[in-house]
This record gives sequence, C-alpha cells and structure tokens, in this order.
Amino acid sequence: MNPIEHGPLFCAFHRVKVDDVFWNGYRDLVRNVVVPYQWEALNDRVEGAEPSRAVRNMKAAAGELEAEFGGFVFQDSDLYKWLEAVGYLLRERREPELEAVADELIATIERAQEADGYLNTFYALKEPGKRFTNLTECHKLYCAGHLMEASVSYYEATGKTALLDIACRFADLIGETFGNGPGQIPGYDGHQEVELALAKLARATGNDGYMALARYFIDERGNSPSFFEAEADRRGRTPHWHKGEIGKTKHAYFQAHLPVREQSVAVGHAVRVVYMCAGMADVAKATGDVALAEACERLWRNITERQMYVTGGIGATAAGEAFTVDYDLPNDTAYAETCASIGLIFFAKRMMELNPKGEFADVMERALYNTVLAGAGWAQLLLRQSVGGSPSCV
Repeated sequence: MNPIEHGPLFCAFHRVKVDDVFWNGYRDLVRNVVVPYQWEALNDRVEGAEPSRAVRNMKAAAGELEAEFGGFVFQDSDLYKWLEAVGYLLRERREPELEAVADELIATIERAQEADGYLNTFYALKEPGKRFTNLTECHKLYCAGHLMEASVSYYEATGKTALLDIACRFADLIGETFGNGPGQIPGYDGHQEVELALAKLARATGNDGYMALARYFIDERGNSPSFFEAEADRRGRTPHWHKGEIGKTKHAYFQAHLPVREQSVAVGHAVRVVYMCAGMADVAKATGDVALAEACERLWRNITERQMYVTGGIGATAAGEAFTVDYDLPNDTAYAETCASIGLIFFAKRMMELNPKGEFADVMERALYNTVLAGAGWAQLLLRQSVGGSPSCV
C-alpha cells in the first residue's frame, strides 16, 4: 500500500509537551549541540576526529561522487540514527533549515537505493554480489532496521513519505528474500534490531505483513540445525573481522542457542538481548502470542532481578559487551554500556504496554536518569568548550 493513504501516525508524542527545568536543558542540548555536532562528524568536518565517511559513502553509492567505502560494515546506521533523532526534534518543533538538510540527505539515500529496494553502501561499493551473505557478523538487517526506524520517525514528524517509501521497498525485498519457501533464505541477522523496526513500520503503514516478518525472524532464531553454521560453511568459514578461518559459532553470544520461547536467562551481547526482547514484546502484543509474552517475562525477571546494576546498567563485562552469570556485577570493571540501557528502556516500555505495572516504569526511569543521561556527558563538555560555563542540565 501507499503509506500516505494510511496517514501520519500521530502517537502520544504529539500530545505531550515537556516544560521542565531539568529536561528542557537536555532537550536543548540535543537540539543545539548533539545533532549539529553529529552532522559535522558524519560529514568528516570535526577537526581531530576520525572521519566517519558515512555521508561520503552514501553519496558515492548514489553516484554523486567517486569514493571508496570507508568505515565499518555498519556505517550506514549512523546516518539513519541521525535522521531518526531529527524526526523527534521536528515532531516537537518544525525547523525549516534542519528539515531541508534532512530532505537533501533523504534524496541522496533514495538515489543510492538499488532498483529492487536493496540499500547498503558497504555492499554497493565494496562487496557487490554478497548482499545477504554473512548475516552472522555484518549487521545487514540491523542497518535496515535503523533505516525503518528513521523513516517512521521522520514520517510521523513531517508527513513526508520519501524515506518511508525507501524503507518499505527495502522491507518488501527482505520479506521476499527471507523465509522457509522455495529459494528463500531460512535465517536471521546476527544483531537483532530489524524485529522491533518492522513492528514500528507495520504500525505506521498498516501493513500487517511487516509484523509477520518480524515474527518470522523471532521464531526462526535459535532453531536447529543452526543457520549460522550453515552460512559459515557456505562461505568457506571465512570471517569478516579478521583473517583466517572461524570455528564453531558462539551461539549464545547471538542469543541463537535456543528458540526464543525456550530462553529464560539473558546471555551474550547485552544490546542484542534487549533489542530482541523489545521485538518479542512488540510481536506478542500485536498478535496475542501468550508463549512469547511469557518468554519476555522470564527474560525480564532474569535481567532485572539477577543481572542489573542498581543504576539500571546491564552487561557487566567488556569482553563481548555482554551479560555473564547471575549476580556477577563487579563495580570496578563494570561495562554497562549506554546502548544497552537504552535497549532496556525500549524493553521496559513494551513490557508496560503488555502489562501496565509500575515495576516496568521504575526500571525505565532508573536506566533513563542514571545510565542514559551519563552518556550525554561528552555533549555537556562540548557545550562548555564552545560557549563557556555550564549548561542548565548539569
């Protein structure tokens, strides 16, 4: 369907206005410092910083300039997260100059998209012909998910459908490519994200097929025989991140050691876990899947009662940015990545939608006030350096 026929999804965001001394400071920090700084960084214009190459990659894929790919295999996701943030800012207050910059970037992304809907600058510029190989390591559907989230955010803010149409074309291709039918790939991504993004896209467009695709990825994860092992065999067990040959996949790191409905302990990479749980909760709510909701509850209990710091931080070890074992919460070596706490907030919000109990809001608030705001420290430092003094949110 044409997304514009469904109309903008005016969610609760549009009906709430925050006017608070504490939060206004952080909101202004994002609008006036973080998003402008990130745009400069994405364009390789921050002196002394390692070049991002993200905008350059997209322009090269669009045919707007000649350049080799630069950065990580998941570099596109930085552009999509920036656009998502811009959407949130424009929901609160339209800014023609910022919107024009975003629209220009979206036009470049549209030119970079291939005719059948595929969009990934690493594979367009560096490894054409290897689109859906090595999903274990290379964040392919992860990047696609961030595109989908950005498209929904921008659509809800502006009513413009260009980015949403791009995301839908890519989602349609993914739906044709993955599944258990003839010629389809019976697999899923190594880094969860597309599941919750597809749920957002389904709600924004009214296309239930996207929710069904999210459910497919959730249901397929952890089944036997292992998709990751079969995929590694097909590519000669060559890794992306280093030379040599890979051994057996550490399935627990990717939460692929068991089907998700059989999981009760959070293991492996912490961000992956909570992104997965957020997608599971989305699908459980949309479909009334009781078994999936029960799995969410079990994983919630394990995370918040046995593997969460008092601050709301999760993922105790830097080795793999991961959960370890119950009650292993060292203070001096705590990793507790900000990204993981943001994912925990996503999970908490969805658990509250499944079952509106205060405990979910309590964890959401704990993570927000402690671990997430701590991640804004670098932006506060930038503001001090640029204007002197202290921002109002300190």
